[in-house]
Amino acid sequence: MSIQNKLKRLKKHMVNSVSTEVFPPQSTTEKEKGKIIDHAGYWEKFGATPYFFEDDYCIIRKVEYPLDHMWGRYRFSDVKDAVIRWQDIKTAHPLNAKDLDASQLLFFDTETTGLSGGAGNTIFMLGMSQIKEDHVLVNQFFLPGPGSEVALYHYFLNHVKELRNLVTYNGKSFDWPQVRTRHTLIRDYVPSLPEFGHFDLLHGARRLWKESLPAVKLSVVEKEILGVNRIHDTPGYLAPMLYFQYCNEGDPSLLEGVFRHNEWDVLSLITLYTHMSSLVHGKGIRTERETFEAARWFEALNEHDRAIAFYSEVLETGTTLQYQSKKSLASLYKKQNQIDISVRFWQELIRENNLDEEPAIELSKYYEHAQKDYEKALDFAIQAFTIWKGKKRLVKRKEEQEKQAFAKRIERLEQRIIQYS
Repeated sequence: MSIQNKLKRLKKHMVNSVSTEVFPPQSTTEKEKGKIIDHAGYWEKFGATPYFFEDDYCIIRKVEYPLDHMWGRYRFSDVKDAVIRWQDIKTAHPLNAKDLDASQLLFFDTETTGLSGGAGNTIFMLGMSQIKEDHVLVNQFFLPGPGSEVALYHYFLNHVKELRNLVTYNGKSFDWPQVRTRHTLIRDYVPSLPEFGHFDLLHGARRLWKESLPAVKLSVVEKEILGVNRIHDTPGYLAPMLYFQYCNEGDPSLLEGVFRHNEWDVLSLITLYTHMSSLVHGKGIRTERETFEAARWFEALNEHDRAIAFYSEVLETGTTLQYQSKKSLASLYKKQNQIDISVRFWQELIRENNLDEEPAIELSKYYEHAQKDYEKALDFAIQAFTIWKGKKRLVKRKEEQEKQAFAKRIERLEQRIIQYS
């Protein structure tokens, strides 16, 4: 960067002005094409070109895939069907793509110099994939050196200024906050951050697979759920070390594996969003656990009708999660004032499991308050207390509170029987 340009930037800071100018997308001019960058031949063979802004530049790499390309269990084109199905679903689900087109989803991931947040952590690669009319386009924006962030974000933010919806994996907690932090440091020289919706698939992965997978890292979900098997992948934890080595030695071939890793990440996000959407739509092949967890997800969102539909499917086709599904159905039907259905489920639960006091407690409440049958209510209260006493508890304070609640209920029912006998 020239001394003149550096002084101009310093002057802006001194007067504490904020630029409102939005730079139009720029391509490398004929004059700039004559500029020589280090290892230009390698970058060209790797499908990457420089983007110049002022006296800085960043590296832009583009890769295309056909829409019918299989990535794990799905073709990339399947995400179009997933988005279309959202248009007919009335639900406040966090993955709902209502009023969006698949082309408006930006699947995004970053590579950084560390896993911690804050200004000391630099993003050296911004990766994204998008669905185009007849292909998938991967764009990667690379920082060739610490002094080139203005060029990097100038290009990136102009490229995504019409962004409608981001799709990430832990992007709400890490990737985009890091972008926001870096933007704060250079915001006088680059366009503003766009406003957009955001689907963070990590939250969905935790809901759907935390009980069935050893971890919900993207690499684990890819292999175990999506059927994506990476060959000769560069682990993400090596990316910072390879970038620092590149900065010291200037050899871009050190980063080829990092580029591939990031490229595969943003492609897997397409397949993952497709699969998650299919699960909550009730389409495709699902495991019993996935159906059950999808039901719990809808229940947490107070989408009771959809939760009931998924729990009912577990009762029809499942084996190991039927008991938990019946408990949830009993609770949901109670909330919908269909107490007769709840009673039937509670009675079945008592016959199926004599180690769970909750159905007996619910039946005691039902006979006391709804039926005024205090003798039946007392029988179920004593039955629940007997089951409860057979369990060991670690928290003594909670144990004492529960014991007092049982004693109070039983005493009240005994007094009611005497009163009305």
